[in-house]
Amino acid sequence: MIWKRTSLLHTLMIFIDTNVFLYAAGADNPLRKPCQQVLQDAVSGAVEAVTSTEVVQEILYVLIRRGLKEKALVLAGEILHLFPELLPVTRPDMQRTTELLREHPDIQVRDALHVATMLNNGIGRIVSADRDFEKISGVHWLNPASWSAP
Repeated sequence: MIWKRTSLLHTLMIFIDTNVFLYAAGADNPLRKPCQQVLQDAVSGAVEAVTSTEVVQEILYVLIRRGLKEKALVLAGEILHLFPELLPVTRPDMQRTTELLREHPDIQVRDALHVATMLNNGIGRIVSADRDFEKISGVHWLNPASWSAP
């Protein structure tokens, strides 16, 4: 599955979480089609979307750990094509991650890192199958299961 980015309408910036890519490219699952729609909306310009270097790293890690190295490399390549500019993970992002982990001890480290990267880049919306994002102040969680381009 190759996505091609077209010109973006500056309607809404969203951060796309790792699991959206994994569901979209994965086996049949109730979230597969909604996640594919999220990505198609990013491609078409219906939404302005971004992701980070950490998301690509997480995809590589998860799929290679599952013994799916070739699939991991293909999917990472597609994401790099779709998002020519990925958000980097910086020292301020890591500092904010530690703050978020103190404030929200029940969230996962990678989720805190995604939120820190988002917030430090002025992005307040995330599309993810992970409901834990709705617990974090300053973040508007968008559920791909009920996705319709905002």
